[in-house]
Amino acid sequence: MFMVTDRLFLRPLWPEDADSLTARMGVKAVVRNLGTAPWPYTRADAEQKIAEDGSGWPAKVSLGIFLRTETGPEHVGGIGFGKSPVRARETELGYWIAPDYWGQGIAAEAGRAVLEHAFMARGHERMCAGHYVDNPNSGKVLRKLGFRPTGEMTMYASVGRGCDVECIEYELSRTDWSGDYLRAAA
Repeated sequence: MFMVTDRLFLRPLWPEDADSLTARMGVKAVVRNLGTAPWPYTRADAEQKIAEDGSGWPAKVSLGIFLRTETGPEHVGGIGFGKSPVRARETELGYWIAPDYWGQGIAAEAGRAVLEHAFMARGHERMCAGHYVDNPNSGKVLRKLGFRPTGEMTMYASVGRGCDVECIEYELSRTDWSGDYLRAAA
């Protein structure tokens, strides 16, 4: 699966992306906000993630985010969705952006493309997401995408931190998303 937005190219990661994934995701400021990434994050971890992402298709969608530049695509993050580890029978959106690219709207742009695929092509009726309480900027991205806080807080594992961390839960229904989507297109 490939997606193109105004500035981005989204695609599955390939084995030759392991060095880039290690360099971009293997930063403590990134790993501490992810559930399953270990710290330190090594090339072997990147290779394992790429292999697992490929084997999880089609139930799990995991894409690299590449910024389209004059010199070619620049790997800047990752995004995807799959079965929530904490909310039974729910599909969860997750993403990360390399620190050099924070604050540029990349996560929201990639998120809009992935949500369109999830709701229109895959027929999901709802999506959930969450962020650790000490990562409020992720909540800003989720709200830009139309997610609404559920009022629930859960303890969510952070392998990189070696502990469970309080997480603010969000949800987005297909109905709410389609209303926002249609208004934006008008």
